[in-house]
Amino acid sequence: MTAPAPAATRRRATAPWPALLVLAAVGLAALLPELLAPHDPFTQNVTERLAGPTATHPFGTDELGRDLLSRVVHGTRATLVTALLALAFAFGLSLLVGLAAGYLGGLVDRVLMAGVDVLLALPSLLISLLIVSGLGTGPGNLAVAVGIASVPALARVTRAEVLRVSSQPFVEAAAGFGVARHRVLPRHVLPHARGPISALAALELATMVLSVSALSFLGYGTQPPDPEWGTLIAGGRDYFATAWWLTTLPGAVLACVVLALHRLGRAVGHANEGLTP
Repeated sequence: MTAPAPAATRRRATAPWPALLVLAAVGLAALLPELLAPHDPFTQNVTERLAGPTATHPFGTDELGRDLLSRVVHGTRATLVTALLALAFAFGLSLLVGLAAGYLGGLVDRVLMAGVDVLLALPSLLISLLIVSGLGTGPGNLAVAVGIASVPALARVTRAEVLRVSSQPFVEAAAGFGVARHRVLPRHVLPHARGPISALAALELATMVLSVSALSFLGYGTQPPDPEWGTLIAGGRDYFATAWWLTTLPGAVLACVVLALHRLGRAVGHANEGLTP
C-alpha cells in the first residue's frame, strides 16, 4: 500500500495554474494594454465595419470598423478597477460590521445582523441597481453600488469567524491579562480569521466583475466610446444576427475571467483548510 501524498504535494498538484495564467493575462491587459492590443481601440475604418475574425482582427471589427480585440483589451482596466474598488469598499465595511457584531455581541450584534439579513433577502444585483439608479452613472458610483451589495455575505462570514476565534483560549487569555479590546481584535482575532474571509473575498470578486459588467450592459458604467466589457457586449446586441462575434467573444472573455477568479477563490479556501488554530 502506498503512503498518502504529503499535504504540500497535494496542494501543488491542485494549484490552479490555468486560472493563474488567465488572471496574469488579465492583469497585464489592465496595466499595459498596449502590449496586447494589436490596434488602436478608437481608430475607425468604415471600409472594414462588421468584418469577421481574421488574422489581422482576431475578434473581428465592430459597426465602426474598430478592432474588437483591442477594445476588449483596453476595456479590461475599466472593468477590473471598478470591481477591485467595489471589493475594497465591501471588504472594509464588512470588516467593521462583522468585527463589531461578533466581538461586541448583544444589542450591537442583533441590530447589525438584522440589517444584514434585510440585505441578504434581496438579490445583490437588484440592490446594486437600486443604489446606482440613485447615485448616477460612472465607475465610482458603480463600485459603491456593487460593493454595498456584497457587504452582507462578507459581514456574515466575518462575524462567524470572529465568534469562532474569540472562543479560543489564547483570546480569552489575552483578555484575562487585561489587554484592551481594541488591541485584541487586530492582534489576536483578525489574523486568525483571515483565511475564510480571504477565500470569500476572491469568490466575491468574481461576482463583482460579473455585476459591474451587467450594470455597464444596462448603461450605468463607463460610457461610449470608452471600452468596457459590459458596454461592448451591449453594443453588439443590434448586430447579433449578422455579427455574432460582437457579443460572443467579449462574453467569452468575461466568462473565462469569472471562472478563473472563482477557481482561485476555491484554491484559497482549500489552502486555508487545516491552518486555523
